[in-house]
Formats: sequence, structure tokens, C-alpha cells
Amino acid sequence: MLRRIDWEAPTNVLKKIIEYEAVHAIDGWDDLRRRIDPEDRQCFGFFHPSMPDELLIFVEVALCKGIPASAQEILARDRNFLSESEADTAVFYSISSCQQGLGGISSGNSLIKQVVEGLSRDLPHLKTYVTLSPIPGFRAWLEKQVSTDKGSRISEILRAVEATESEENEDLLRPMSDSLRYFAARYLVEEKRANGLPFDPVARFHLGNGALIHDILAMADTSANGMRQSCGVMANYRYDPERLEANCEAFFEKSRIARTRTIDGLLKAGLPDRKTRIVANA
Repeated sequence: MLRRIDWEAPTNVLKKIIEYEAVHAIDGWDDLRRRIDPEDRQCFGFFHPSMPDELLIFVEVALCKGIPASAQEILARDRNFLSESEADTAVFYSISSCQQGLGGISSGNSLIKQVVEGLSRDLPHLKTYVTLSPIPGFRAWLEKQVSTDKGSRISEILRAVEATESEENEDLLRPMSDSLRYFAARYLVEEKRANGLPFDPVARFHLGNGALIHDILAMADTSANGMRQSCGVMANYRYDPERLEANCEAFFEKSRIARTRTIDGLLKAGLPDRKTRIVANA
């Protein structure tokens, strides 16, 4: 059973959102209210059909003008607030299960599709439905590529990541943005499991729902968790209601990864020329 969750929801439901938020940690009640109470922020959850207050999985949605470049932009305390009528884009920026392991994955498939249908019905002026998704295995994959990195570019990127983490200075990693986008595109599109589907679990989830890879954003999640998992990189998966069924069919029957020309351009261009060498301060 799908239901919108607002600030008037039962306390036990709100506590679960704080406890089980898996992408961007919620720092207490004030932080939660900033995410679900303003007009340009919404939250939807699936509830157990026989227990109406038993939350199974939830998604947080930001209503925006255009696609934001980072999670920091969405979560900023001093951001500009919009009215619903000003927004043209719905951004699904966090999907979390309240069940152990992947128990909520089947509910998650229906959750996204039903929320898109509901928003398109209630807010017909919205033109774009897109995620701002983590790439949880990207850094581990990148670290495994070091042994085959003839030009030492990956080692250079990883040194910049470590320097950024230790010195808490995002500017140390920014010159590596184009290289990070290229490697992330390779990881999402080319790294496959034995069954031909993407190695990345978040990619499998959204592409299996019929979404397409819209863009890859460097410096999009510079939190400790974002740097640890994906060197700060995130992906946009776009949900186009008119293409979901065809994309889903091609994904499962032909292992075809739907993607934009932007992603193809990243892969075709290859690794950018080295411009700046990043070295941590002594």
C-alpha cells in the first residue's frame, strides 16, 4: 500500500525514516522535517497491507527547477525553497528499505513506478523524473584497476580522493572530475555479472525498472559515505513513462543498457588529457 508520509505521520513511522535512511544520514528531527515538510519536498512509503503503520520501504523526493548537480544542493539548509508550481523536475534522491538485506527490493520496483504515476497525475507540469543515485561499488572497482593502470591515472585519482578525505578540501579532487565521470561510465556500462547484467546493484535496480542512465556527476556526494563508496560520484537515472516498458524489455531480454548520448560521449571520448597533478599537502 503506497502512502505519502508528511510531518503529521505517526511518530513510529518518522522514527523509522531516521533510523533506516541508507543514502544520506538524517541528523535528528529538524533534519527530517526539512526533508518532508516543505512544499518542494515529498516522501512516499510502502506499508504492510495488514499493518498500516508498518513501513517497508520509502523514497524521498525533491521538486526542483532543472536537475541539481549534487546531493549537497538538495540537502543544503540555506537552499532556496520552491512552490510546487515552480518545479519542473522530480528528483528521487534516496530510496531505503526498512527490511533486512534486499528484502524490500520487489516493493521498491513498484514504489518508483507508482510515485512517478502519482506525481504525473497530481503535478502534470513536471517534465522530468530522475534519480540522484549512489554508485556503491565504484571506488572498490577503481582500486582494483590500479594494477592495470599503465599511465598511473587511477593512482593519481585515488591519491586525490585520500587527500580530499584527510584534509576535508573538495578542491583537491575537483580537477579529476572529468576522469571520474569517464571511469564511472565504464563501470556502469561495461562491468557485467556472469548473466550479462550490470555489476552495480543500484544500476541493476533502476535499469531493471526501465530507467536509463541520464548523466554521471562528479563531486555530487562529498559526504564521508559518498567519498568512501564512490569517490563522490553519483548517477542520474531518468524515468521516462513512455519508454519504461521498452527499456525494461531490452534490459532483461538483451542485456541492453539504455543510456543517453551524454554517456556514450563520455565513453567515446575516453580518458581526458592530464591537466593537473594533485598531491596532498605535507
